[in-house]
Amino acid sequence: MEDNPVKPLKSAARRGGVVSAAALSALLLASCSAGQVTQTSDQVAAVDGASTDSEDEAVALRDVTVIVADSGEAALKFTAINQDTNQAPHRLQSVSVNGKPVRVEQTPEIKPGCSLVADSAAGIADLNKDANAGCIDYTSTSLDNDNFAPGGNAEVQFVFDNGTVPVTATISAPNLDSGTVTRDFDRYGEHGKPHEEH
Repeated sequence: MEDNPVKPLKSAARRGGVVSAAALSALLLASCSAGQVTQTSDQVAAVDGASTDSEDEAVALRDVTVIVADSGEAALKFTAINQDTNQAPHRLQSVSVNGKPVRVEQTPEIKPGCSLVADSAAGIADLNKDANAGCIDYTSTSLDNDNFAPGGNAEVQFVFDNGTVPVTATISAPNLDSGTVTRDFDRYGEHGKPHEEH
């Protein structure tokens, strides 16, 4: 007869306790994140302007922004996209900011899958318009400056042939052209701290 070594009960119980503790820890750690909103789950596109859709979702409005130039002139920047699943064309009939009309140079019919891009006359002139980019129409806008303060908001109301679309838009200064602003880099040392005077 062979002798089978008998293992002490303590070591078996210890191993079972370690395995149970590890399994319980994994379960608890996994459940800590269940149902939680992550930091990236509600991020939006890096576009300054507001976005909304018409009630029937046929027209999408993107990057709706009131632009105020250094000269004080104001304009409305936006892109209207015809995403009508019925393949119907749509037309912008009017638009207002804080109840005052926006002057729109032209309001062409927006065909299905096409866009209308609007900005100040200077903004439209600066755009890189690709002739092969599809059916995109461009128009300039202007409006009376109602003491708009960059960083604030304004109520914008678009009227299309298929309904009214309200949106709250940011008031912004136009983007600076690359290379036009000179910064005094010598004034600051490492980590943005001013150099010490000698």
